[in-house]
Amino acid sequence: MKFTAIIEQGENGWLVGQIEEVPAAMSQGKTIEELRENLLDALRLVLDTNKEITEKEYSGKYVTIEELELT
Repeated sequence: MKFTAIIEQGENGWLVGQIEEVPAAMSQGKTIEELRENLLDALRLVLDTNKEITEKEYSGKYVTIEELELT
């Protein structure tokens, strides 16, 4: 799965960005490379946090878990 970064010039020379498909994943960086790395870190954090929240919500319940792949 690939993601789309929306990047714009911020204040004081910083670049700011957001992952289009996961709007909660936002970050900034002084260079495009730094911003890309920071956006990927933000994306990982959002996905990990969402997973933890969901796991707590379903804790103790009988559920079926199935992996899906988006291609």
